[in-house]
Amino acid sequence: MEWSKALGIPAAALAAVASYDMLQRKHSLLRNFPVVGHGRHLLEAVGPELRQYIITRNDEERPFTRDQRRWVYASSKQENNTFGFGTDNDVEYTDGYTIIKHRTFSQLPASGAPHSGEGLEVPSAKILGGPLGRAKAFRPPSFANISGMSFGSLSSAAVTALNQGAAAAGCMHNTGEGGLSRYHRNGAELIFQIGTAYFGCRDEEGRFDLDRLVALTESAPVRALEIKLSQGAKPGLGGLLPAAKVTPEIAEIRGVAMGRDVVSPSRHTAFHDVDSMLDFVELVASETGLPVGIKAAVGDPTFWQSLVGSMRSGERGVDFVTVDGGEGGTGAAPLVFTDAVSLPFRSGFARVYGQFAEADLAERVTFVGSGKLGLPDNAVAAFALGCDMLNVAREPMFALGCIQAQKCHTDTCPTGVATHNRWLERGLDVPSKAARVEGYLRALRRDVFKVAEACGVAHPGLIGADDVEVADGNRRSVTLAELYGYREGWGMPSLADREEIIRIMTARAPGPEDGEGSPGATTAPPRP
Repeated sequence: MEWSKALGIPAAALAAVASYDMLQRKHSLLRNFPVVGHGRHLLEAVGPELRQYIITRNDEERPFTRDQRRWVYASSKQENNTFGFGTDNDVEYTDGYTIIKHRTFSQLPASGAPHSGEGLEVPSAKILGGPLGRAKAFRPPSFANISGMSFGSLSSAAVTALNQGAAAAGCMHNTGEGGLSRYHRNGAELIFQIGTAYFGCRDEEGRFDLDRLVALTESAPVRALEIKLSQGAKPGLGGLLPAAKVTPEIAEIRGVAMGRDVVSPSRHTAFHDVDSMLDFVELVASETGLPVGIKAAVGDPTFWQSLVGSMRSGERGVDFVTVDGGEGGTGAAPLVFTDAVSLPFRSGFARVYGQFAEADLAERVTFVGSGKLGLPDNAVAAFALGCDMLNVAREPMFALGCIQAQKCHTDTCPTGVATHNRWLERGLDVPSKAARVEGYLRALRRDVFKVAEACGVAHPGLIGADDVEVADGNRRSVTLAELYGYREGWGMPSLADREEIIRIMTARAPGPEDGEGSPGATTAPPRP
């Protein structure tokens, strides 16, 4: 009798579901296949996990392959991140495959230990804000830094771990456009991002407030300001935070009212064209003393042409340009924007850099690349095209524990990275994840530095556009210089910057205990 009752309850529940499925008219699949039709939704919900763990090969999953994720995971845990038995990639048959050209001989000291260079500082080859004489110009201590990801998009635990990990690795942390929270105040130096809604530096009506910006920058270790014009995930698109999601903490950080929808416009209201934008840049730089740059995905070229034209006189200008590729982005967006709006990084960056180089302005600007550049091969190609620094976002998210479930926009992130669900967020242990972020950042710097050594140069910024080729299978290959029309010397810092960064890297070379040459070892002269 007890068994029949135990079996009767589930049977009754299944019968109720079956009856509902057969009577409802919204889903034809469920009308035709009651009960079992729900399995389709379950499989669809766990599709990304099934594909990445069971079905796809090591080099197939997107946006990051299993091999790429394995490298980040192993690096962040300071485990063996090498791969055996050759590449999984179809090198012979893949169009657009990147090949880095090593050099047989070099005057650089040989390295030996497998973890050599992990603790080596690899700063930017340029002084940020130096050419325009900003009062607080400085040399960024790391070429790789955490890209803009707002508190609100990421959990408080994730932002805290990113900040602590960046501080331990000597990297800077971009706040994202969501404002500067207490979770950003855990030791790392900051780049404060000014978005279209001016969160953290706006008045009660949502207009830009210079006094609030100055007060904010003085209250935290802000080293630079980045004006976000657009981003790779959703270029030209604004955002909406529903009133129900505006917690008291988020309202305070962003400077918005409770009980009202928070709108991020698609464009700025503090300026309306390049001329007024540069006036805005100079005003902010003058009042804060900080270097000021812009971040943008690449679309209509007339903006960049106008910007370069307005900077020719040298009286006004941006200190840095962050170019975001269309393949980048942690933010959620309509499919058409993620798939088809704005150029991918390499072609977009090459066009922007070419505009500045044509006008002899490239040496006066620090170029920052963003968009899936937290992998060593992509990072090297970015340096070859003229990047001075890199911003990384999704790769540090992997270090936090992200499994590429692609649920960032649903508030159901299973690893607590992109959610404010307290139960899910509690699974992210801040101290251990901060250590993994540090491990990843150090491994990225080390591997890129090792590739620079293999190319015979002392710093990644000295890798040239002729040092990297793009192959179309076995048919033919061309250098990045040929592919994007670079002229001789393009993609390189100025001669003075090259000489100085070689001097710095020579002085900072790891000692014999790391399997490296002595601190006084000489390096090869810079190539033109």
